[in-house]
Amino acid sequence: MAESHLTDLSFSSLHLPESLQKGLADANFERCTPIQAQTLPQALAGIDIAGQAQTGTGKTIAFLVALYAKLLKEPADATRKTVAPRAIVIAPTRELAVQIHSDAEVVGAATGLMLGLAFGGVDYDKQRRHLEAGVDILIGTPGRIIDFYKQHVIDLRAVQVAVLDEADRMFDLGFIADIRYILRRLPPPDKRLNLMFSATLSHRVLELAYEHMNDPQLVRIEPDKMTVDRVRQIMYYPSNDEKPRLLVGLLKHMDPRRSMVFVNTRRAAEDVERILRGNGINAEAISGDVPQRKRLRMLRDFHEGTLAVLIGTDVASRGLHIPDVSHVFNYDLPNDPEDYVHRIGRTARAGAEGDAISFGCEEYAISVPDIEAYINRRIPVAPVPIDMLPELAASESRHKQRHRRFDGEPPPHNSSRSGSRSGSRSGGGRPGGSGGRRRPGYGGKPHSGSPSTPPKDSGSK
Repeated sequence: MAESHLTDLSFSSLHLPESLQKGLADANFERCTPIQAQTLPQALAGIDIAGQAQTGTGKTIAFLVALYAKLLKEPADATRKTVAPRAIVIAPTRELAVQIHSDAEVVGAATGLMLGLAFGGVDYDKQRRHLEAGVDILIGTPGRIIDFYKQHVIDLRAVQVAVLDEADRMFDLGFIADIRYILRRLPPPDKRLNLMFSATLSHRVLELAYEHMNDPQLVRIEPDKMTVDRVRQIMYYPSNDEKPRLLVGLLKHMDPRRSMVFVNTRRAAEDVERILRGNGINAEAISGDVPQRKRLRMLRDFHEGTLAVLIGTDVASRGLHIPDVSHVFNYDLPNDPEDYVHRIGRTARAGAEGDAISFGCEEYAISVPDIEAYINRRIPVAPVPIDMLPELAASESRHKQRHRRFDGEPPPHNSSRSGSRSGSRSGGGRPGGSGGRRRPGYGGKPHSGSPSTPPKDSGSK
């Protein structure tokens, strides 16, 4: 962690319980990040917190320290049942729940408090047996928590600490009714410590906070500076034909240690995985449809560095703390500007530096103005370098053919299509047409094609 990323406030000065302090010291946590420094003194004093900070600034450790300190300093109610957890942490995704659990194991290793996980897709009976045996801290996703509650596997009436992580994502994924269901079954807000953290806190999230929290203190860390300063951002404007070639060319040229490639659909993730693997790049696609065991294995391999490129939809972009991500590629620009912030937040975490490379392609370039307005800056533009457009393996042709059919262009005849280019490309253009399509002459020369394939009408919708 970069020294410039830390404050002068040390964890040892917070007078934490000895067992918690030991866990922090063993994990080499010595000084607080800004969000930790501004929230922990208040949370440790019993004040509810609604905290906003940029992704990767230590929100998870902030709420875990406050949670552990509360449970260690205040004994459980004598009438508490075995199946009644003393703290609950609600996360929007399975991956984030697993990551929080992993961090909690490290920080609380010496506390003696029992952890439990509850998330869908895998290990239902195993999770049930573990919760029935009794846990102090329950970490999970809304649906599985409600499922266990309705089956009387857990009792929520003894909760002393309630945490909502990535609360705005709860709205995005349609979980808000589930969140309200859970919160209404906890003790009253003034009888528990309530902590809400996210990279963004919208008005609707704050409304939820004031409805279910006890006069929370709002803490914002650089709220008007939405993107991480240390992320070097760049935008290319490739054609649909150039887009996969440019990705392969850049990955091979940069030789990144760990790269994340973001797309907007599961099908696109599968296509990109096939293209990269077919061209000698170790890559795998993660999405909501991938079986849970395989998803966790992918994340472990990526974390350990044995998987070079992780391709994902936005389900993989929130809350996953994977250190040393060198590059983030927005292969598809997101439709929601907030997702751009969360995506590029995968790199430059904890004070490090990183790169975010975005493709303003013909389909998604329309998102650029909204993204730039949201982050309050223009993203630097670079011309598409011709030497970064290699010829791809034969498997790529199916991707191109499907993409052309999607765009209304007839599939090519049996004659080969070389995809070669002549001349130079100016690049540097910005989207000027509605729907993100290029106008004639925008951003370089039209698509090349074989004589049997009519050129694409770039101005048509």
